[in-house]
Amino acid sequence: MFDRSKRGEHALLIQPHAGRLEEDVLEEFTDLARSAGASIAATVTARIDRPNPSTLIGSGKLDEVKAMADATGADLVLVNHALTPVQERNLERFLERRVIDRTGLILDIFAQRAHSHEGKLQVELAQLRHLATRLVRGWTHLERQRGGSIGLRGPGETQLETDRRLLQKRVEQLQKRLEKVEVQRTQMRRARVRSEMPRVALVGYTNAGKSTLFNALTGAGAYAADQLFATLDPTVRRIQLPGGNAMLADTVGFVRDLPHELVAAFRSTLSEAREADFLLHLVDAADPLREERIAQVDEVLEAVGAGELPQLLVFNKIDRIEGAEVRHDAQDGVPDEARRERVWISARDGRGLELLQSVLGKRLGLQHVTGRVRLPPGAGRLRSRLHQLEVIRSEQADEEGWLIDVDIPIAEAEKLAAGADGEVIRALLPVRTPEW
Repeated sequence: MFDRSKRGEHALLIQPHAGRLEEDVLEEFTDLARSAGASIAATVTARIDRPNPSTLIGSGKLDEVKAMADATGADLVLVNHALTPVQERNLERFLERRVIDRTGLILDIFAQRAHSHEGKLQVELAQLRHLATRLVRGWTHLERQRGGSIGLRGPGETQLETDRRLLQKRVEQLQKRLEKVEVQRTQMRRARVRSEMPRVALVGYTNAGKSTLFNALTGAGAYAADQLFATLDPTVRRIQLPGGNAMLADTVGFVRDLPHELVAAFRSTLSEAREADFLLHLVDAADPLREERIAQVDEVLEAVGAGELPQLLVFNKIDRIEGAEVRHDAQDGVPDEARRERVWISARDGRGLELLQSVLGKRLGLQHVTGRVRLPPGAGRLRSRLHQLEVIRSEQADEEGWLIDVDIPIAEAEKLAAGADGEVIRALLPVRTPEW
């Protein structure tokens, strides 16, 4: 029996396929392995028209994998397919190496990326749910009986049953903690709703550049790197747009065949997308399979209940395309195709950000008014509020008070117009035509 606790980082990849092998699938799996910190020893493709219920792949291919692992010195085998507990255990016995399937690999990456309290709880919950399916009979230490000694007499329970009971108890504890975190997050969302600021969520395939764009728009220091799942914990910041402000949320990247354990455990993280008013769907413009990536993200959005939200497709990384320029592909006024409206930018270089902000402001319906107002000396509170809103463009003080040039969202102007000294702001508002 091999030492299963040993942590292997030199990995042999197994890519099962039925029919023609898609190169992008293998390339993505290789990127996942490297993102987890593994070095690639070799890659073996295996055609499986009828999966073997005990080992997934056939006996001949299994011998080939064993020989390849021995020859390359690989101490870890990664399989780009979901394995049943029986398949995983049988493969480990035959190959004498740790075997991890696609779900386990993504869970390991998530465990490395989680930094917030909520993120760590979510990762642990997903890992335990995955582990629960792996607690199967097959290891001798799991079948030892408790009982038979002083103080422990009775029918006893097997170590396997003990492990299952302790695991279930921990899962229940994590679920309760996450429910408390979800209550806090819901309260924060309600506060944002009360502020009447529109909520925008950045979504997209993993490594599309969401965190880079998020930092460029907000000035935040969110972690950004050229690797899969660089961002796990959601971050929310205020952004300034022509006509007003909005709340922007950076979310976890999506990937094909996202494990169900992750979708369930990360419900509060994904709810940033589900409960947004608008989605910025970021796409790697240099990806030759970008249209497939768009469809895959749309599938995940449907799964989490965000499929009907309005979108703006943002094609990022035009710096990697020779001759590509910043542009806005409108839909010629066809309203039912508005969600396919596209803006081409480079978040890394900062090109196209002003265009994106302008288009986003229009799509959010943000309108603003500009003008000059005269505030009397007694309107200090109103003047202070204008400074807080950061809508003052210039200001002059004299014996009659202040002469101020403002550029203010209509929604904010209407609020101020209803308050004390609001008549000076009311003069800026457009005259509304009565609806008959």
